[in-house]
Amino acid sequence: MSDREPASPIVRATYRLQFHKGFTFRDATALVPYLAQLGISHIYASPLMEARPGSTHGYDIVNHNRLNPEIGSEAEFAALVATLKKHGMGLILDIVPNHMAVGGADNAWWLDVLEWGEASPYAGYFDVNWDPLREDLKGRVLLPVLGDQYGAVLERSEIELRFDVAEGSFSAWYYQHRFPLSPPSYAIVLQRGGEPVARLAGDFAALHRLDPAEARRIGGEMKSRLARAARRDAAVAGAIEAALRDFTGSPGRPTSFRRLHRLLEAQHYRIANWRVAAEEINYRRFFNINDLAGLRIELPELFAATHRMVFAMIERGDVEGLRIDHIDGLFDPAAYCAALRQEAGDELYITVEKILARYERLPD
Repeated sequence: MSDREPASPIVRATYRLQFHKGFTFRDATALVPYLAQLGISHIYASPLMEARPGSTHGYDIVNHNRLNPEIGSEAEFAALVATLKKHGMGLILDIVPNHMAVGGADNAWWLDVLEWGEASPYAGYFDVNWDPLREDLKGRVLLPVLGDQYGAVLERSEIELRFDVAEGSFSAWYYQHRFPLSPPSYAIVLQRGGEPVARLAGDFAALHRLDPAEARRIGGEMKSRLARAARRDAAVAGAIEAALRDFTGSPGRPTSFRRLHRLLEAQHYRIANWRVAAEEINYRRFFNINDLAGLRIELPELFAATHRMVFAMIERGDVEGLRIDHIDGLFDPAAYCAALRQEAGDELYITVEKILARYERLPD
């Protein structure tokens, strides 16, 4: 007979643990015996999925299907679960279906949307209005991340064009924020590099003539080709460096930034001062937080994509309960809960966060 006791099926008393790089799975595992002595039946864990680097709360998730590497590995999570079960305890997990963290350079889905616009397979995942009233935002997403007016930031050389030789990609950067260029616009950059990259420039320009799916496929292949050429051919690498210099303006000379401005105008986004968000933003946010973008979790494809790891944890018996964060933000909270119950099964403990407005009352 095993000396491990089954995890408690009844939620009797929970103890909230806030995970971050200063409090990891190992730290939590060491606390379990003490919590068991207190009579705690379940740990109530803050979100465990990969969040923005340095996050102290975990609600700024960038990948729903990977554990946050700052709080521990798969093996360390398994050790925590095993220790809980040994002490007759269980785990309730906080999940965040309403939004993801955007901005920075960590959310692969969001970066793909910036790169390919409405043609991105992830464009429909985010609650973006691609056809707003403002003409300059049609087919584009507003990015209110700048600390000052766009022109002032541009003329201080705070927006910098860079080339990633590993990916074969061009991006504009504003401090920690990455703005990928659309591959067809690589031609605008490469044309400034002269003969060594002239053929590549023409090939990238030709992407405009393809349908979106084909342009995306071929564009990915061409980025790989550009990366190989830059690594293997010094003339190509030199041409790229020369092209980048042509997009670097000189502070005090406003006209020297026109080339970079025109390049940015050719993208699927418009970079702006954070203050314009209240009136111009065209994606749903978590309250008024610009770097938490709403998800269309009502889409079955997205529901499946964002809950794959959670359901695997439930299937293994690692997680006995879920706490749903900010359910008011969802398009159809009741339908979401029904879908969650159907996938997770009748035995799972599910609770939701509900913040009451002044005019709201809980039903009897």
